Formats: sequence, structure tokens, C-alpha cells
Amino acid sequence: MTKLEKKLSELPKTPGVYFFKNKSGKIIYIGKASILRRRVLSYFSKSHKDYKTPLLVENIASLDWIETNSEVEALFLEAEFIKRHKPLYNVRERDDKNFIYVRITMQEDFPTVGLVRRPDDDKARYFGPFINSYGVSQALKYLRRAFPYFIKDKHKYSSKLEYQIGVLPKPDISKTEYRKQIRKLILVLEGKSTQLIDGLKKDINKLSKVRKFEEAIELRGQYLALKALNSRVVFGGEERIIIGIDQALKGLSDVLEISKIRRIECYDISNFAGGDSVSSMVVFTDGLPNNREYRHFKMYTKGPNDFAMMKETLTRRFSDRNKSWPKPDLIIVDGGKGQLSSAKEALRESNKDIMTVGLAKRFETIVIDANDISNTEVTKDNHTIRRDGDYYMVNFESNSPVLHLIQRIRDEAHRFAVTYHTKVRNKRIKKSELESIVGVGPATRKKLIRHFGSVVGLKQASANEIAKIVGESKAKLIISQLGK
Repeated sequence: MTKLEKKLSELPKTPGVYFFKNKSGKIIYIGKASILRRRVLSYFSKSHKDYKTPLLVENIASLDWIETNSEVEALFLEAEFIKRHKPLYNVRERDDKNFIYVRITMQEDFPTVGLVRRPDDDKARYFGPFINSYGVSQALKYLRRAFPYFIKDKHKYSSKLEYQIGVLPKPDISKTEYRKQIRKLILVLEGKSTQLIDGLKKDINKLSKVRKFEEAIELRGQYLALKALNSRVVFGGEERIIIGIDQALKGLSDVLEISKIRRIECYDISNFAGGDSVSSMVVFTDGLPNNREYRHFKMYTKGPNDFAMMKETLTRRFSDRNKSWPKPDLIIVDGGKGQLSSAKEALRESNKDIMTVGLAKRFETIVIDANDISNTEVTKDNHTIRRDGDYYMVNFESNSPVLHLIQRIRDEAHRFAVTYHTKVRNKRIKKSELESIVGVGPATRKKLIRHFGSVVGLKQASANEIAKIVGESKAKLIISQLGK
């Protein structure tokens, strides 16, 4: 066994940073991995379509690695080592795309945090270079929950909601307190998140012992946010997409005769006896859910008519009002021929040409308009295609990655639709319960909801509390009709 083969056999199944070296021991490439063993072995165990990777592999004589406690730590450590060593093949990556840097304006009293392509000589602190801009932006998104920071001048809030949900610091934060938070953020960017987590743990225990519970709770929030961040997969390319998803996307694009599938949108209708009908739109990017892009629609269509509701949903989705939304490579509608036909009709009327398929529940069959693919009936190892009138029906083996992917997407669309439907229905039921109280008008209802928050809150309130808001006589009226 050669020295390199021995090293390869010792690779751990943990996150970390790896270093490829040439015959003279010089580092020629640095990378990061969510699973070191899987990532490094992939260089030696498969063919590569790009021209650079085979050249790199030819020059690898030995390797080393550093294990990390999390994928996030590996992400930031990779950047530190690339900046320090400037390996030949990392520099060549720059021929195809710019690196990205995290910029923190430490020269300001209240530093702002952002992403830039090139560092300037402006006294700001820069962290990077990072090859994977997606991973960095995702990491910053979660870090902001632990250490809320400004992305523009201090106190320029677009709404109070921004600091209420914890993405911006509180408006009255002091310069000292804010800069202390930024220094914690910098520790993570320097690949020292484990050190920071250990420090937070000790500080929480100290504060709890001296009964400073409010401060301890604030630090505990940072501690939990960092722990949650460390469990996230934030890598791009092969590190972000598991092999099964890669295979599924390739298999799906082959069947549908699409050159690439990156953005998939899936639609589902949810209604109950024709009332409170809603539809959902979920988005998967590169085979993974993209929650920020999810949308829901409250239906105007009356009656239990899924076909008409599907048409309404797609018509509204592709209206001029939503023209800024990215165009999908594939649309999946939950249902068979009827839902698919309605969706395609909406797309035609909106002048959109997008591959659209249905997923029929009964046999988990993909339904495709016969005009959209050139396939004839065929039986392959993992799927069959048969003609059924104006449609092709595609069935996959139960262990097919393609089937697993589309089921997951469909199930997510159904979950999102049902969640929103339940919320709408509960809101209507609560509203109607208040409206049914005789002798209570709109102004009084508004006053009660503003004070107690909901019908549940009102029911839990005492007679005296209600009387303070609406008076004793009206309070008795409300209590008697609510069955308190």
C-alpha cells in the first residue's frame, strides 16, 4: 500500500478541511467537506467532466486533513487556509468565478455586515475568500439569529418586525454591547465557533449562579442558535446535494427530456367541504426545499372544484404581479389528468412554456402530456412509460431515487397547504364565534381582540378583566354567551 493509499484508508467520516500535496510536499489544493471520507475519495473513484480535476488528481502525492466539530467550522477554516497558503488549484478556480468575502465595517461605531466580490482598501475587515457563496450566505443567515447585526446604517429599520423577530439588534443597543456581539460573530468567521460555544456555556452557568437570569437567557439563545447552525448542511455542489438527489434529478431530467432541473415548483389544493379553500406552492432548488420561496394562495373559486382552483393558482402565480419570481424548470401539480390539464391551460393563457407534470396519488404515477415528450412506450430497469390517450403515464420502481424525490416534494406541498388551510379555517371559526355574540358590535369586538389577543384569551379572562374593557353589563352578556 502506498503512502497515499494508506492515508485514504484512514479518512474519518467527520466534517473537516483537507489538503492535497504534490511530490515536494507543497499544498496544491484545499477543500472542505461535510464527510471527509466521502468527499476526498470521490476525487479518486469516479470520472470527472471538467478538465481541472483530473489534472489535480494526477499531481496529488499525499494529503492531510483537520477534523472540525461542524460543517460551518470547516467552511470558515477552509477560507482561512486558502488565504494563508494560496494553493495553485484554488487560485485556478478563480478563472471561472470570483471568490466572495464577508465584509465587516469595524472602522464604524456600529459595524455593518455584508458580502462582496472584491475587498477594497477601506479599513473594513474582510473574511475569505470563499468559493461557495451559497454556503456563506446560508451560514450568515443563521448566524444573524445568534448575533443580530446591521446590514445598513444603524437604526434604519424598514419595520419594527425586523428586530422583533431577531434579525436586527434592538433599537436602543449601545455601541459597546453591539461591538461585543460583532466580535463573537468574528470568532465564528475565524473558524473558532467551538471555542465560542464553550465560552457561552461557561458564561451562562456563571450568570445563573448569581441569579442574572435575563442575561443568561439571552446568552442561551446565542448558544442554541450556534448549535443549530452547526447541525446545518451549508455546503454547495456535491457537499450540499446528497448523491441520491443528484441521481434523482438526472433520472427525472432524462425522462422529461429536460437539459437541467434546478428549480422545481409543486402545487397542492386544500379544502374542507368546499370551504376555506387554499393552495400551496413549494419550491425545491437542486433537490432541496427552499423555504423562503414558499407561497400560498387563498382561493376565490367557490365550491369543491380542484380543477378550477388549480387553474386559478397557476394563473395568479404567473400574473404580472409576480413577474419578479424566478421561472421554474419544472412544475409538479398534485393530481392526475384533470389537474394537469387545468394547470397547462393557465400556462397557455399566461404565455408560459414550462414543463408541467401531474403526480397521481393512486399508483404514484407521473402524468405527462403526450405533446411534451417524444418517448414511445418503454420499459427500463427502474421505470416504465405507457401511452394512455393524450398522456404518457410513468411509473418508477419503489426504490427509485426519482420516485422518492417527487414524493418528498409532493408531501411537502401537501403539508404546507394543510398548515395554511388549518390556520385560515381556525381564524374564521374564532371570528365567527365572536360575531355570534348578541349585543357586541364591531368596535367592541376589535377592542376585545386587541386586549385579549384571541377568543381563547377572552375565554380565559376573568369577569373583572372583561368588565374593565367593556363594562359590567356587557361583560355579563359576553360571559353568558361564551359559556364561561
